[in-house]
Amino acid sequence: MRHQKHKYRIGNGPAHRVSLMKNLAIEVIDHGKIKTTVTKCKAIKPYVEKLITIAKEDTVANRRLAFKKLNNKEAVQKLFTDVAPKFKDRNGGYTRIMKMADARVGDNAPMAYIALVD
Repeated sequence: MRHQKHKYRIGNGPAHRVSLMKNLAIEVIDHGKIKTTVTKCKAIKPYVEKLITIAKEDTVANRRLAFKKLNNKEAVQKLFTDVAPKFKDRNGGYTRIMKMADARVGDNAPMAYIALVD
């Protein structure tokens, strides 16, 4: 059975999708807000929210889990020191997707911002 096996069609294969998810998550953590396509925003939202939930409790095991998902020491450090403490009393919904009125010029893809809730 293939229950709950849905993956967004981004990239050219599983390895490309995984690396794209890591890179987008690192950028969201680093900048707080990024502009990308709606499909990529919807794909990255649960990924980032699970990382923030892990980072709310600062333990060595949780840092290693986050590093396994991000593979970037600076992003993990910022996640645990800057991002996660803001959401200590929040039980979810750490990110927001804001769709843009304009589509991308080249291929008319719908664009959106994904941002951390402040």
